Amino acid sequence: MNRAEKAALQLQAVDVLRTLKETRTYDELAAETGLPAGDLNRYVNGHVLPGVERAEAVVRGVGRETLAAELEARIKRDADGYIDNSRVVFDQSLLDLVAPVASSSFDFERPDTVLTAATDGITLAAAMASHFGATTAYAKQSKETAVEEFIESRQRLDSGIELTYYLPASALETGDRVLVVDDLIRSGETQELLLDITERAGAEVTGVFALIAAGAEGIDRARERVDAPVGALVEP
Repeated sequence: MNRAEKAALQLQAVDVLRTLKETRTYDELAAETGLPAGDLNRYVNGHVLPGVERAEAVVRGVGRETLAAELEARIKRDADGYIDNSRVVFDQSLLDLVAPVASSSFDFERPDTVLTAATDGITLAAAMASHFGATTAYAKQSKETAVEEFIESRQRLDSGIELTYYLPASALETGDRVLVVDDLIRSGETQELLLDITERAGAEVTGVFALIAAGAEGIDRARERVDAPVGALVEP
């Protein structure tokens, strides 16, 4: 490991600790990491960097269970079951930690493009695309004025409302490998529209991923639709 790689690892470890500290006391973080609370305080506040061995231990320790617990601590559910996940989707540092964990936990193949729906899925898609070295694309419920060709998918929901998503035709090419992601999956209707867009483009789905599954319906529908890994970090 050269000097630049060591520095990047140390800074990543600090990012991990700062992210985890948002929902933990220093004593709780010490119990979880095995590091002294005083040292953690100095790392989080930028007074010193952890050594390479400690940095490696911190980064490796961020697994699926740790991130799932972090997401649970940040989301809010109201009496009707609706979810406020703004403290998750607005935190790019946290989402950057999610990407490698999701990749290894669900064994996603490297995609050419990470596809989502505007708007709450965009920050997650950006993190996943950065991890894989892929491009990002997002479908919208309206057409861009200057774009001439679109891939369009529509579906009539159980409520009777017709939902339509548009993606610029240039965003996907035939044969592209596509990972479909979103911050939240509930009924699976949005994901089905994204999968339909992928199929219409002649592209291949490499997986479907969500941060949070609000019930099993959406996950089950996606699994029935694709022959690829499907999952969420937080499931019921």
